[in-house]
Amino acid sequence: MRSISRFVTGRGSAWIALGIAAVAIVLLFGLLPKGSSDSFPPSGLPDSSEAAQVTALLEEFPSADSTAAVVVYSRGVGSGEALTDADRAAITANAAVLAEQSISPQAVVPQFSDDGLAAIVAVPLDGASVEDDIEATAAGLRADASADLPDGLTALLTGPVGFQADITNAFAGADFRLLLVTVIVVAILLIVTYRSPVLWIVPLAVVGIADGLARVVVTALADPFGITIDASIGGILSVLVFGAGTNYALLLVARYREELTKVQDRHTAMLTAVRSAGPAIAASGGTVALSLLTLLLAQLAGNRALGFACAIGVVIAIAFALLVLPAALVVCGRGLFWPFVPRVQTDAEHTQRAATKPGLWMRLGRGVAKRPAAVAIVATLGIGILALGLSGYRVGLSQTDQLIGNPESVQAQEVIDASFSAGLTGQTIVLTPTEAVPDATGLAQGVDGVESVRPVEVSGDLTRLDVTLAAEPESDAAFATIEALRTAYADAGPDNPVSQALVGGSDATALDTNTASAADQALIIPLILAIVFVILALLLRSLVAPVLLIASVLATFFASLGASNVLFQNVLGFPAFDSNVILFAFLFLVALGVDYNIFLTTRAREESVRHGTREGMVRALSSTGGVITSAGILLAAVFAVLGVLPVVALTQIGVIVCIGVLLDTLVVRTVLVPALVFLTGDAFWWPSRPAAHAHPELAGDAPDATAGRAHARHSGAAQ
Repeated sequence: MRSISRFVTGRGSAWIALGIAAVAIVLLFGLLPKGSSDSFPPSGLPDSSEAAQVTALLEEFPSADSTAAVVVYSRGVGSGEALTDADRAAITANAAVLAEQSISPQAVVPQFSDDGLAAIVAVPLDGASVEDDIEATAAGLRADASADLPDGLTALLTGPVGFQADITNAFAGADFRLLLVTVIVVAILLIVTYRSPVLWIVPLAVVGIADGLARVVVTALADPFGITIDASIGGILSVLVFGAGTNYALLLVARYREELTKVQDRHTAMLTAVRSAGPAIAASGGTVALSLLTLLLAQLAGNRALGFACAIGVVIAIAFALLVLPAALVVCGRGLFWPFVPRVQTDAEHTQRAATKPGLWMRLGRGVAKRPAAVAIVATLGIGILALGLSGYRVGLSQTDQLIGNPESVQAQEVIDASFSAGLTGQTIVLTPTEAVPDATGLAQGVDGVESVRPVEVSGDLTRLDVTLAAEPESDAAFATIEALRTAYADAGPDNPVSQALVGGSDATALDTNTASAADQALIIPLILAIVFVILALLLRSLVAPVLLIASVLATFFASLGASNVLFQNVLGFPAFDSNVILFAFLFLVALGVDYNIFLTTRAREESVRHGTREGMVRALSSTGGVITSAGILLAAVFAVLGVLPVVALTQIGVIVCIGVLLDTLVVRTVLVPALVFLTGDAFWWPSRPAAHAHPELAGDAPDATAGRAHARHSGAAQ
C-alpha cells in the first residue's frame, strides 16, 4: 500500500497513475458487455416455498404463458352515479374490441356490479407478448377500453397487467432523474462544504465516473452469475456509490488540506493524507462491502442482487477514492482550493492559533468532557424517546399501498373494493391431484375469506383451481386466508390425496416473500453485527470500543425506525414498512454508521498515542467534527433523493437512512460516543493501551491546559 500511495501521489507518477486509470476506464466501458435492468423482476422466492413450487408446476399447464388485464368502468369512486343504458352499451361494445386482443375471446364479457355503479372486463392475454412490451400493451388496452365512451364514464386498467404497467411507468426515466437530482444535491453540498467554485468539480467528477463504471460492471457480471438487476437496485446502487464515494472524498480532502498547512510540497502532503486517511477509508468501505456480501446468503433473489451490485459499487468507490482522487487532486495543485488556498503555517502561527479561542468542535469536546455522564444520559434518553415511535409498527404493504400517488391501477382497485369483491383482481391458485378435486374444492369453500372456487384446467394428474378471496390483494386479511387454506389442506391427513394440494398465486407469493424476508433478517443482521465487530476490533485493537460503538449504532437504527414510523403513519400516510425495508435500512445505517465511528475513533487512537485518551478524543473531535458533519449531511441528502421515485419502499429506505445518518452524525458521533470515551477512559481501548505512550507535556498543550495536566497525571498514575 505504501508503494501504491507513493506512486499515485508522486511528482511525475501521479500523471502516469491518471493516465493508467483513464485507459482502464475507457477499456472497461468499451469492452464490457452492456446489460439491461429489469423494471419488474420475478419474485425470486426460494424453490422450497409453496408459491414457487406452484409457479414451477404451472409451466406445464396450457395457460402457463397467460396473464390478465382487468378494465374497470365507473363514473368515479364514491360518486354514487349508476351506469346508464348508454354506458352499458358502450362497455359491451368495447369489450368486444378488447376480446380481439385476448387469447380467450369468448371469456371477455362485461360483468356488472349488483349496485349498478361499475363494471369490469377481464382480458386474458399472452404473457410473453405482454412482457416484451408492457407499456405498449397497456396503452393499447387503455385506448380500446376508452374509445367512444359517454361523457363522465371512465375506463381504468388494473389487474396483473395494470399494476405491472404502473410499476414500470414509475421507473420510466428513473435512472436519469435519480442521477440528475443526486448530482445536483452533491454539487451544491460540496460547494458549500469546500467554499470553492472549482474544488468540488474534481471529487464529483471522480465519483460520477465511479458510479458509471459500477453500473457497467454490475450489469455485465449479473447475467453470468444469474442475477437480475432491477431498476430499484440500480437506483440504490447509484445513491450508495455517490454517498459513500463523496464521504471518502471529504475525508481525504480534509486531511490533505490539513497537511498542506504543515508542509510546502503538496505531493508530500497528499502522501501523508493517503497514508493517514487511507486505512480508515479502506476499513469503512470494507465494512460496507462485507456487510453487503452477507446478502448473498439470503433466500430472496432480490436481496442477493442488491448485495452483489452494491458490494461491487462500494469496492469501486474505494478504489477511486484511494487511487484516482489523490492523483487528480495533487495534479491540480494548491490553486484548486481557491479562494481559500491553504498555506504553510510557521511555528509562531501555530502557537498563536493555539492561544486563540478554540473552534466549535474543540469547545464541544471539552464541554462533553466536563459532564460526560449527564451528556450520555440525555442523549440516550432522547434516542430512546424516538425509538418509542416503533410501538404499533407493521410490516408488509398491500398491492395498492406500494406506489406513491394515485396511479390508475390503484384507482381501479378502489372501485372494485366499493362495488365488487376486493379480491376479484387477486390471483390465488390451488394445484391439487385430479382425484381430490371435489375434496379440495369443498375444503377451500369452507375457509373463511374464500368467495368462490372453480376448476380451470388439467395437466397430467394435477388440476388447477382458481380461488377468489374476499380481501384486497396482498393485504393482511388475504394472507390470513392463504394460511388458512394451506392449513386446511395440510390437516386433511397424510393418506388423503388432498393434503398434497399446493396454494400459490400472487397473494401466496407476497406472503411467502414476507416470510422469506423475515428469515433473511434473522440470518443477515447477526452476520453484519459480527463483521462490524471483527473489523472494529482489528482496526482499533480493542474489545471494549467495538461493543460501545455497535451499541450506539443499534440505538441510532431503532431511533430512526421509530421516528420514521411516526412520520410514515401520520404525515406520509404509509400504513406499514415494506417487507424488505427494515433489513436494507439496518444494512445501510449500521454499515455506513460505522464509517463515522471509524473516522472518529481511528483519529482518536492516533491522537491518544501523543496526548492520552481524553485529550486525544477532544482533538479527534476537533479535527474530524466538521468533515464528519459535512459527510453525514451529504449522505443523508443523497439517500433522501430516493424519494423522487414514486415507490413507497424506496422512499421509506431514503427517509429512514436520512434520519438515521443525521441522528448518527449530529448526536451519536458528536456527543454520545465522546461521552462514552470520557466515561470509560483508557479502558475504551482495552486490551491495548495507546495512551500509555502519551507525553504529558503534549497533553498539556491543549487550550484547556489544566485539564490536560490533570489527565497527564492520571495517565502517569495508571501506568
